Parts: sequence; structure tokens; C-alpha cells
Amino acid sequence: MVDLDKIDRQLLRLLQDDGRLSNAELSEKVHISQATCHRRVNRLFESGLIRSVHAQIAPKAVNLGTLVIVGVVLDRSTPQSFADFEQAITQLPMILDCQLVAGEFDYLLRVRVKDIEDFNDLHAKQLIALPAVRQIRTFFVMKEVIDSALLQF
Repeated sequence: MVDLDKIDRQLLRLLQDDGRLSNAELSEKVHISQATCHRRVNRLFESGLIRSVHAQIAPKAVNLGTLVIVGVVLDRSTPQSFADFEQAITQLPMILDCQLVAGEFDYLLRVRVKDIEDFNDLHAKQLIALPAVRQIRTFFVMKEVIDSALLQF
């Protein structure tokens, strides 16, 4: 773990807010030299504190306007069934997020599709065919209050 000082925290906040800031702009905003700023930002990347910088694309603009939350229950709770499911789910580019959870479901997925018909096709052909899947519960999102995930298209 990297020991973060006030300047590191400022850099992280600024880059999180706008990943397009140039090194010159960053250094000016935190009142350090460009060389020092460059070294610090590189250290934040190398340490894993900054995983990536990306553009957040408007889903409707790329015909992916429907967000679906999917609860998945596996038919058995073994390390192998979890591993098989996790390996298979990573092959589906429309899956934004997949989390192993405690509670009613084994996994929660966030899925981005064109429309309900597109999801129905995904469900019938791919989701229910995933390894060890016993049950799938679907929740269509009516309104996105917070949206910060990357799109795969």
C-alpha cells in the first residue's frame, strides 16, 4: 500500500473527476513541478491506486439503453462451480459487473443491452446456459440514479 500524502490525494481526486487533465494542468492545480507531478502520477499507476483512465460513454448513444440487474443462484456451492461460472461470465461483453454476494443470490450482475427483446435473447441463449446456473431473477432498471461503469461494445 502506498502512503498517500495531501498532494497524492489531490491528484487522485482531480484525475477521478477529469482523467483528461494534462500533466501541466495537474501540476498547476496542486502547485508542484511538472516533473514531480509526472513521477507522482506514475507511482499512483504503478502501485495500482489508479487502475485505468477511460471515457464514460452515453449508453443510449451506442444503442445500449437498457440496464438490467440479474440475480443468479447456482445449483451447488462448490469452489469448482463458482470458478466455472466466473470463468464463463467473463466471456460475455454485455456484463458490466459481476459480484459474488451473500444472501438470496450467489451473484449479482449488471447487464447492458439494447432493449427487453435483446435481453430476452441473451437470457434464453446464454445466461441460463452458464455453468451451474439453477435460477436467474431479472430486474429491469427504471431509472439510473448513479451510472459510472464502462461499456463493452
